Amino acid sequence: MTGAGEDWIGDGLDDIEGTGGFLWAPGVDYIAGWRAAREAADRLNRALLGAGFELSSVRAVASTDETGRGVVRLAGRPDAVDRLAVLLESAA
Repeated sequence: MTGAGEDWIGDGLDDIEGTGGFLWAPGVDYIAGWRAAREAADRLNRALLGAGFELSSVRAVASTDETGRGVVRLAGRPDAVDRLAVLLESAA
């Protein structure tokens, strides 16, 4: 849903923990970690939409690390990320 990009099945799995390339280790369940991250990314993306952000300007992206653990990354344009930071600072 909202946590996925154009290629939802590969979203985030092609760049594990910033390696810059495709990395798979035998026996590691990357899909389970990615699914957990995708659920969290979907929830955050719904919150971003509810706060008036467009997912084309800032969004959460599901990924995994080298051990298969889910990771959620925030990707966005600097102006949208600055706006999000102001919102979070005011909530704190």
